[in-house]
Amino acid sequence: MTVPVRREIKSFVRREGRITSSQKDALENLWPRYGLDTPAGGTPLDLPALFGRIAPVVFEIGFGAGDALLFRAERAPQQDFIGVEVHRPGVGRVLNRAEKLGLRNLRVASHDAVEVLRDWLSPESLDELILEFPDPWHKSRHHKRRIVQPAFAALVASRLKPGGLFRLATDWAPYAEHMREVLDAAPGFTGGEVERPDTRPITRFEARGERLGHAMCDLLYRRR
Repeated sequence: MTVPVRREIKSFVRREGRITSSQKDALENLWPRYGLDTPAGGTPLDLPALFGRIAPVVFEIGFGAGDALLFRAERAPQQDFIGVEVHRPGVGRVLNRAEKLGLRNLRVASHDAVEVLRDWLSPESLDELILEFPDPWHKSRHHKRRIVQPAFAALVASRLKPGGLFRLATDWAPYAEHMREVLDAAPGFTGGEVERPDTRPITRFEARGERLGHAMCDLLYRRR
């Protein structure tokens, strides 16, 4: 099923930050190997052709510095991974690490993840989608910017195969409650809170949250 999603409000703010010469070189020289650009002609990506095989595909939104994405791709060579991140220094770091690790099951995009899901991927093309520690947009007036909304849940369901998994994590309790409310009400999903999976390493971001006393919450929903 195809679910049109038109978003005027972005769930992220593009912050370029300082980019090192190594990261800049990676973006220039390794992008042809690992990078994804808008598909020509408006046709969705051909994932088997992209990776040169038919394998389960895992899609990660907002990989940040890329520690978790690289951890998964290195430890699950039988799966293919697509990561999306708008912070270019983080993208450059992942490209460098992927090259050093010799990964061939990883591709990355530096683009709005909602647009990638909606316009670059075919319905029922993903086996798993991961959204860990998205911006919780703490202030009430900014809650409309949270990526987990009913329309987004419907889009995710449309891109997952039947039985596909939607994994989420946050260290902000009010956002965890919001996520559960949205996904429990979504007709395409069933699931709830789970223990931290061993496929999610404790990143520097999470370790910082734990030091600050934030309660971690992992959610797992399955497409009906």
